[in-house]
Amino acid sequence: MPDTLVFIPAWNEEENLPAVLDELHSDLPDAHVLVVDDGSTDRTASVAEAHGAEVLSFGENRGLQEGIAAGYAFANDNDYAFVGRVDADGQHPVEELAKLLEIVRAGQADVAVGSRFATGDGYEAYRYEPSPSRRLGTSLLRRAMGAALGRPFHDATSGMYAANRQAMPALGKPYSSGAPEVESLLRLREAGLHVVEVPVHMRDRASGESKLQGSKAVRLVLTVVSTLLVYGLWRRHRRR
Repeated sequence: MPDTLVFIPAWNEEENLPAVLDELHSDLPDAHVLVVDDGSTDRTASVAEAHGAEVLSFGENRGLQEGIAAGYAFANDNDYAFVGRVDADGQHPVEELAKLLEIVRAGQADVAVGSRFATGDGYEAYRYEPSPSRRLGTSLLRRAMGAALGRPFHDATSGMYAANRQAMPALGKPYSSGAPEVESLLRLREAGLHVVEVPVHMRDRASGESKLQGSKAVRLVLTVVSTLLVYGLWRRHRRR
């Protein structure tokens, strides 16, 4: 049995999934692949099975929060040593996920998060040019996350993750906010786990419409800020 699970939360992604799954099988041939089908009304589940993935299907659309929790919980319940996550829209190159998994396998971190905005060797600054509104939102998120985590974090909404077994219980619990990636980072901090942010390249969405356009992006910023406020209140209450 493989020691690594890679899961993909997916909702109505029949067009993008074949390329994502074929890339996973090619670049990470020893990993077990799971598609968490969030009540899709298209052929997401059957396409995933046809391309060699195991499928966990919800009977109805439950939202990204439950899809993420289900993937990590599946890895934990089935005794995988490592777990990776990529999105179904084709934005996450598998070679970059493989790099994150190598970091976790080597014991350099409990969790490695792929970042569009962190810099490093071969990853120049400002390699992505967000719209003015998204640039403003990103700036606000960075400052808020820096205050909450006690250190800078450049890409708090990234969905490219690699984690070891110690992190699975924290990541696999149900999420209470509309910003599960942000909530993940807060949980990992409270659990005392070592998280590293790793510069990666990401692609544009292969097809379909991004879920973070216009008013949706504004709502995401507001959701993240409210999540951080609740977290701050909870921490102050716990200290009393």
